[in-house]
Amino acid sequence: MQLSPLVQRFVLHFGEMGSRWGINRTVGQIYALLFTASRPLNADEIAESLGFSRSNVSIGLKELESWNLVKLSHQPGDRREYFSAPDDVWAIFRTLAEERRRREIDPTLSMLREVQLEAPSSAEDRHAQARMKEMYGLILLVTTWFGDMQKLDVATLEKLMRLGSRVTKLLDVKDRLASAIGMGGEKAGAHAAKPAAKPATKTPAKTARPRKE
Repeated sequence: MQLSPLVQRFVLHFGEMGSRWGINRTVGQIYALLFTASRPLNADEIAESLGFSRSNVSIGLKELESWNLVKLSHQPGDRREYFSAPDDVWAIFRTLAEERRRREIDPTLSMLREVQLEAPSSAEDRHAQARMKEMYGLILLVTTWFGDMQKLDVATLEKLMRLGSRVTKLLDVKDRLASAIGMGGEKAGAHAAKPAAKPATKTPAKTARPRKE
């Protein structure tokens, strides 16, 4: 199976980028080939297309299966296994994000949670523990937010991501409005707190007494 220059360029680039993401270069190239293929491929076709050994292809496919990034299928009259990438790119994105969270983020959260339970033995340890607590809070906040995003349906998630900078502008308007309402409330409260002025009482005019002759 001969690759076109277009597909070959994508496969090579994806292999290089995969190594930076913590994925083996061979695994990255196998996945790029399956992603662009118009039909499911068996291991022999993958090995021939990429110039890899059959054993390396088998190892790479097992790695992709562990990441839930390939689908396994069979064809009538053929005992070989055929592999393909999920059709939905959003499903691929969700799977990659979830697997990376499970493999990389969760162990870090567990470690940071455990060190918070230890009693610091020095001022340096107390400082380090405080810094770790800050990191734990930030990672937990991000992962909780991302988990909430994962629960959204694709249409809603796509709309949310397309908002871009408009979300920031909307939050800025909300903060300004809340600030204005708060200041107005304070002024109204201060005005209401002032006691009502008592009406001025007029001193009754003295009546002139008649002079005695």
